[in-house]
Amino acid sequence: MSNATPSNRGPSQSRIKRGFWSSRMAFVLAATGSAVGLGNIWKFPYITGENGGGAFVLVYLLCIAAVGLPIMMAEVLIGRRGGASPINSVRAIAKRDGHNPAWRLAAGLGVLTAFLILSFYSVIGGWAVSYVGTAATGQLAGQSADAIGEIFSGLLGSPWTLLMWHTLFMGLVMLVVARGLRKGLERAVTILMPALFVLLLVVVAYSMTTGYFGQGVAFLFSPDFSKLTTEGVLVALGHAFFTLSLGMAVMIAYGSYLSKDVSIAKTSILVSLMDTGVALLAGLAIFPIVFANGLEPGAGPGLIFQTLPLAFGAMPMGSLFATLFFVLLTFAAWTSGISLLEPLVEWLEEQKGLNRMVSTIGAGGLCWLLGVASILSLNLWSDVTPLGMFAMFEGKTIFDLLDFFTASVFLPLGGLLVAIFVGWIMTRQALQDELAMGSGTFSLWYNTLRYFTPVAVLVVFVYNLV
Repeated sequence: MSNATPSNRGPSQSRIKRGFWSSRMAFVLAATGSAVGLGNIWKFPYITGENGGGAFVLVYLLCIAAVGLPIMMAEVLIGRRGGASPINSVRAIAKRDGHNPAWRLAAGLGVLTAFLILSFYSVIGGWAVSYVGTAATGQLAGQSADAIGEIFSGLLGSPWTLLMWHTLFMGLVMLVVARGLRKGLERAVTILMPALFVLLLVVVAYSMTTGYFGQGVAFLFSPDFSKLTTEGVLVALGHAFFTLSLGMAVMIAYGSYLSKDVSIAKTSILVSLMDTGVALLAGLAIFPIVFANGLEPGAGPGLIFQTLPLAFGAMPMGSLFATLFFVLLTFAAWTSGISLLEPLVEWLEEQKGLNRMVSTIGAGGLCWLLGVASILSLNLWSDVTPLGMFAMFEGKTIFDLLDFFTASVFLPLGGLLVAIFVGWIMTRQALQDELAMGSGTFSLWYNTLRYFTPVAVLVVFVYNLV
């Protein structure tokens, strides 16, 4: 634990009550757990293969360096500097530096975004938990494509079944968050993240026995610049931003527990590398299995819940490895879900004076309730389109609208506000104190955050809306 005094870290009483991560690695595992989610398992490998393989990876890493890392460092910096929940951290910093405390609304948007995302993310996490049992009981073995499709459509068509799995997943998230920093968040990620890596490596090893591992490697890494279009670059830019859990106040919340003697820059780089590594390993696990069965590597949930189950069902020991895969998927969703609930729980503790358990039950309960609307939009309310009178929202259900507004509007807007607040509102001296980097490295980060990153985020914002 750091020996930094409360006087140079933010609100002292909040600090004493909330504590620190026990080590740098605990923070790295927690931040990586937040960043590694369902999107890493299916989206990144797919968009890599479709946009030039190694060429896309190169562009993506550049986008991480120019957009993802600067904002991630800025968010962690806000949390550590403010020493409180995201909203109160921004408010304290703005007030201390003589600026309008209304800047706290920027963090408030992030907290709201995390809450909204968790409401439907929990529904999808429930699918993953459900498929653990489906795979373990051998229901996928030897099934046809139509039969596999019926299993998935049957799940989506049953509101009571979805409600049960949604409730279980949200309960798992609340169970961890309610136990606080050391006994809850930290203990969970120090178990779940190593387990996730081990499971992923086991499935990769299994993929190496298919005879199509080389084809999977080529799909992911062979650089084909002819496939790297302008749209592909924008896809890389957008994914670099979203994959690190930026714009949703999570890194501000986790940064508020970070001790003064930990390098924000080094830990942020490590989290980015681990997040990318998991995504690439997921590709190496998935695509050899897909190719071995002559299937198309389709994008979206269909790859995970229809294509892969069909492939596992046709392979030796398929039920065992399908079970391991969906346990892996559940762990990835669980660690992300924990991080999405944390910012609101922190705020309720500080602002409303509620204890950790009550704050978690209140925030998690409201999130669970909103998730019920997403569940119903998949079946009984599938024809309910609240904004259908507008052409761009025609046919979008409640589930679709929550996904659209959080991913395409709130996240980039939140990231843009963070970049402006840190790059233009906070004092340069405060930033130098927190980052403790060499003058040249600091100037590179500072100018990137002030000038390049906001423009890049605006490009993502516009691209998502057109």
